[in-house]
Amino acid sequence: MLEVSNQPPPLQNYNLLTCDPILHEALEREGAGWALEKLQELGRRLGTAEMIAAGADANRNPPVLKSFDRYGHRVEEVAFHPSWHKLLGLALENGLHSSPWVKPGKGAHVARAGGCFMLAQIESGTYCPVSMTYAAVATLKHAPEAAAEWLPLIYSRDYDPSFKPAAQKTSALIGMGMTENQGGSDLRANVSRAEPYAESGGRRFYRIRGHKWFMSAPMCDAFLMLAQTKAGPSCFLVPRWTEEGTRNAIHIRRLKDKLGNRSNASSEVELDGAHGELVGEEGRGIPTIIEMGNYTRLDCAIGTSGLMRQGLAQAVHHARHRRAFQKLLIDQSLMMNVLADLAIESEAATILTMRLARAYDEEDEAALVFRRVVTPAAKFWICKRGPAFAAEAMEVLGGNGYVEEFDLARIYREMPLNSIWEGSGNVMCLDVLRALGRTPAAIDMLLDEMNEPSKADQRLCAHVLKLHERSKQLDEFQARSFVSDLVVGLQAALLIRHATTDVADAFCATRLSGDGGAFGLLPGGTNARAIIDRAAPTLN
Repeated sequence: MLEVSNQPPPLQNYNLLTCDPILHEALEREGAGWALEKLQELGRRLGTAEMIAAGADANRNPPVLKSFDRYGHRVEEVAFHPSWHKLLGLALENGLHSSPWVKPGKGAHVARAGGCFMLAQIESGTYCPVSMTYAAVATLKHAPEAAAEWLPLIYSRDYDPSFKPAAQKTSALIGMGMTENQGGSDLRANVSRAEPYAESGGRRFYRIRGHKWFMSAPMCDAFLMLAQTKAGPSCFLVPRWTEEGTRNAIHIRRLKDKLGNRSNASSEVELDGAHGELVGEEGRGIPTIIEMGNYTRLDCAIGTSGLMRQGLAQAVHHARHRRAFQKLLIDQSLMMNVLADLAIESEAATILTMRLARAYDEEDEAALVFRRVVTPAAKFWICKRGPAFAAEAMEVLGGNGYVEEFDLARIYREMPLNSIWEGSGNVMCLDVLRALGRTPAAIDMLLDEMNEPSKADQRLCAHVLKLHERSKQLDEFQARSFVSDLVVGLQAALLIRHATTDVADAFCATRLSGDGGAFGLLPGGTNARAIIDRAAPTLN
């Protein structure tokens, strides 16, 4: 009988929050200390062997489209593995889809961000409908009558996966369909058309004809969509069922066969006179639906930061137990360099993401400017760093990391999505330039975030001066370079303020004045062991 040895135990039955001091500290600091007890319970449940296995099962058993019943009637149903429903139900039970809207206040968006950060570590596909439902509330407020009908269902924590009219359900989820095959990110190139056919009490109803190249989570109860009217692109709420109790004319042509995010259904759909309700003004559909996009972009940064944390946790856990060349991997100098560098990157992503979430809890001018500029900037840079991070974490596990039974393969396939979804890197960087152009004082307000910490580090001081000079003449060709420098500057300032000296110094040495292009390039003298120990997960 072959004896298996020198293999780490599974990383399971641990608490995703109590074993993560960086997240714990950030939640307290950014105003969500009141939510720690409930978040710790969520962290415990997500870290159980049961939920970790559910995340794996949901991705091994992707959704299946059932277009017709046995008699030939069109049914347009999407069937999911029971593990998907288990995880999505846990997310709704904990209010990750709506809690900041139900009980707004100090730390509300931060607390939700902490819960989503942990959910993404275990299963990212269920995060998609959670994120869209959360974000849809901001757009639905432009249609008060529709909001009055839908928001009680959206706010409900009683997950109801049944396929029937929303009025007959205990809760509702909202999806989104913006892009078309000929336009992609160029939403003004959309060709789907909407024709008015009825009005009632200030509500305006339309028939929509056309298609959507990507409609995420097609099992949702309604979707926010763009379609052309005589006034231009307009936003519509399109339910899966009509008020008469018949299936709306949304025909799912097929489900996408995606690289990652396999537990979640993404679809191509055809709209054949589908019933829709106008949200906002005709011709103002793009700014109306983009309001939803700001929140989903925040969620992209949260999701990638969570995936980074899980990749780091798996890598450190493996290195603590795996022996090679007569020593544990974690005791080998070069491996310590790699792990510490990953820990620094993960902490920088976490700390900025939670700071950004706080800006969504505040309504003063500084907070509005911060979230308008930093949301696309953080989405760009954190999500752009994700794939390289996952690849390095995978390499720590060697061949095991490349095998689907280990979590790093799923994380690696998941990482590119958040960079693409809700606007590619170029779109995010151009959005940052537009935001800075519309608010001349914005760059000074952001640099103010770095000024005080820069007094403690000459490298950050030089970086701030460089940013200030470059901001005087923003160049589209150099937009990625400028935005990455802006984000790295904010991360450095936050780490100097709130992280250990070891973490902040190593970050500044490699990201501000060194070569931060690859991992494992920390300079000599770095206290790698202390950095790793701070980030290491612990089993219960």
